[in-house]
Amino acid sequence: MASLTYSPRYPRAKQPVQAVSVSDALERAPTLARLTALAHQSQHCLSLLDTLLPSALRSGIQAGPIEGTQWCLLAANSAVAAKLRQLAPALTAHLRAKGYEITTIRIKVQTRS
Repeated sequence: MASLTYSPRYPRAKQPVQAVSVSDALERAPTLARLTALAHQSQHCLSLLDTLLPSALRSGIQAGPIEGTQWCLLAANSAVAAKLRQLAPALTAHLRAKGYEITTIRIKVQTRS
């Protein structure tokens, strides 16, 4: 029978592990906090465009990542993507008027898996 001994590979916990809420974890980790802020910013940009988007189109669009001055919109299908490409200049102009430095909107069609 093998005995349980201390191993440096599996050190014993010095303090009991405490559960942390997701929001607390996000606030404590700078990288996660930054990603959360970008996700909220992306959602806010999409909400600013509600008045410019045809109502039938809204349900087929999701906010994607913001990378610098480029923002990605996720289209449900190629028809939605085509209409977004037509509207992209007006959408970027509207976001810039609202104070966002978005110069390019990239459109990706979501693939179903």
